[in-house]
Amino acid sequence: MGHLSLLAIAMTHDEKTFFRELGARIAQLRKEQNLTQTQLAELTGMSQQSVASWEVGRLRPAVSMLPRLARILGVSTETLIGEEVRPAKRGPTPKLQQQMERISQLSRTQQRFVMQMLDTVIAQAGR
Repeated sequence: MGHLSLLAIAMTHDEKTFFRELGARIAQLRKEQNLTQTQLAELTGMSQQSVASWEVGRLRPAVSMLPRLARILGVSTETLIGEEVRPAKRGPTPKLQQQMERISQLSRTQQRFVMQMLDTVIAQAGR
């Protein structure tokens, strides 16, 4: 079989700006969650050096990592990548909104438990 080589692809100025801003958001959101780089690394299965490199825009997180990062950091993927989220014409039902507000007041550990339960139910529903 042929030899596979990795090609370095130069980033445009816009891409460099995007990844620096993404890194800054990751750092800010991580700090808001009172997580260290080491703790975020453990939660993502990456090294602390990778997290540090993401935060300064030196290393790009894998696209497949973005939804997980967003969940860990408590934001939507759109918010994580800096896309403005436009509210839907109809918001969540009042009861769902109240439940979301109650969940946001739980401890981080309790919130993770609720998110894991929701992820499990949603995954099972998608089968």
